[in-house]
Amino acid sequence: MEELVPRFVAIGYGDEAGYERTDKLIRADAHAHDAKLQQAGVEMGMAGRAVQVRNHETKEVTVSEGPFMRSELPVAGFALIEAADLAEAIEIVSKTPCAVAYGVVEVWPLEQRLGS
Repeated sequence: MEELVPRFVAIGYGDEAGYERTDKLIRADAHAHDAKLQQAGVEMGMAGRAVQVRNHETKEVTVSEGPFMRSELPVAGFALIEAADLAEAIEIVSKTPCAVAYGVVEVWPLEQRLGS
């Protein structure tokens, strides 16, 4: 049986004000880091508008505009990364635009892969 490499979901939060006050060279390095990750096969993208979907007891699907969770900063993007462990995942995301431009990146271990 093939051993699976641990995966982590990274959620970046940031806003334009924090981005703009970050030195342009630091931002450029962060974007170059993201480009390298993408070339290595990391799935990432910018966040669009969120909707909430509910279907309690499969009786009626309802959709509401906007995110369910609220934070000081808006969700800016997502990535699905592979890393040997949490420490490596933290190192990877620590150089991304949200992390360096006065935002924050959450790292969530993907503990169970469904359908694998």
